[in-house]
Amino acid sequence: MRVLHVISEMGAGGAESLVAGMALAGGDVGWESAVASGGGFRAESLRAGGVPVFDVPVARRSPLGVLRAVRAVRVAVRRFRPDVLLAHNVSASLVSRIASPRRPVVTVFHGVAETDVAGAVRVLRRVSTVVVTVASAAASRLSDAGLDSVVVIPNAVFPTVPSADRATVRARLGTPLGVPVALCPARLEPQKRHDVLLDAWAQVPGDAELWLAGDGSLRASLEAKAPSRVRFLGTRTDVRDLLEAADVTVLTSDWEGMPIALLESLAAGRPIVASDVDGVREVLSGGGGVLVPRRDPARTAKALRGLLNSPAARSVAASHDGSADAHTLMKSYDELLRTVLEGR
Repeated sequence: MRVLHVISEMGAGGAESLVAGMALAGGDVGWESAVASGGGFRAESLRAGGVPVFDVPVARRSPLGVLRAVRAVRVAVRRFRPDVLLAHNVSASLVSRIASPRRPVVTVFHGVAETDVAGAVRVLRRVSTVVVTVASAAASRLSDAGLDSVVVIPNAVFPTVPSADRATVRARLGTPLGVPVALCPARLEPQKRHDVLLDAWAQVPGDAELWLAGDGSLRASLEAKAPSRVRFLGTRTDVRDLLEAADVTVLTSDWEGMPIALLESLAAGRPIVASDVDGVREVLSGGGGVLVPRRDPARTAKALRGLLNSPAARSVAASHDGSADAHTLMKSYDELLRTVLEGR
């Protein structure tokens, strides 16, 4: 089966990480995979690994941008000749359907803000053969907005090992071994609510450091208001190494689908402090960290203080019953795509 993944970009985000993992693991379930995207370090890594990669301008929600993206995806379809297009999120689904009107378009819905759900449903009804959500909460939101027959396949992480140990990573960043570290691996965009995190961090005393691994449109304003002991690390390709060096992962988002960053943290044995929103609640349903109310710096700070100051508390919080593994994820997608093709 030939599967073309279509996604806006292939940078440091969770959806991008999932696409890269699926493209590389496709051979395990009998797929020939390719990726069409706006580029990024993950696209270059896939290309170096022998996965066909096609360049597609990012649509940016403009008619001209969509037209340019459609033209590029048409080229990818003509050259790769996929049996099915696996489109990640709404804009990629729209582009895929226009570019390839006769092939199945299976949408992987990674999530949108609550105010955008109704608009997403209007588009997905018209363009998607099947819609997959990465968490049950997202499926419920889509169903409540009128979308039928949503399939849930929970996100999973593909196994990786750190390329450097804790001491080496900390030495590179100039952080002493004994200093507690909280890591926030998230784009510096409004959804992630770093402003809440920085307000919380101002209430965490001592020499602990907060590492912000990500970049985005809010960087300048966040740097201007950041309290002491905050490190802006920019976009990173070594998040697994950073997890090895950190003590706690923190995420204060307003909404999430099922964040890969938190699944990676659990896989690395790092406890989590995160806002109690849809997909995050599902990630931590079996343990693994502390849920705090959304937009609540005081409760976030309290949870961070409790974990950063106590190795024993971190050990207890990090215990969890596990999440879906990559093999289960690939089998689930494979069964779905083959069922779609058989039903044509």
